Amino acid sequence: MDIIYLKDLRIDTVIGIFEWERRIRQNVRFDLEMGADIKNAATSDDISDTLDYKSLAKRVISFVEESSFNLVETLAESVARLIIDEFGVPWVKVTLNKAGAVRGADGVGIIIERRADDYS
Repeated sequence: MDIIYLKDLRIDTVIGIFEWERRIRQNVRFDLEMGADIKNAATSDDISDTLDYKSLAKRVISFVEESSFNLVETLAESVARLIIDEFGVPWVKVTLNKAGAVRGADGVGIIIERRADDYS
């Protein structure tokens, strides 16, 4: 299994449990790793034979910008499900960093891994 990845995808969204967080947009950062078989694409040199990471990034950006979750756990789970359901990847690893959430820390967040079987 090969891996296609997006690193440090930065998106502004409403996220948090505190009242003040519900009134502002905060920046979250995603690292995404997705299972793929790139053999056909490597042979054909055709985008239709692989995961179109630009389309995937645009869809994730749109989804996250329009979302309004309390917990990073819920946001990460929703992004994982979106990627598996809409892009047909067999597995995804989602790292979500809510930088600035804890004073003195470079970032805090969550890392989850999901397989297509988790949503069947």
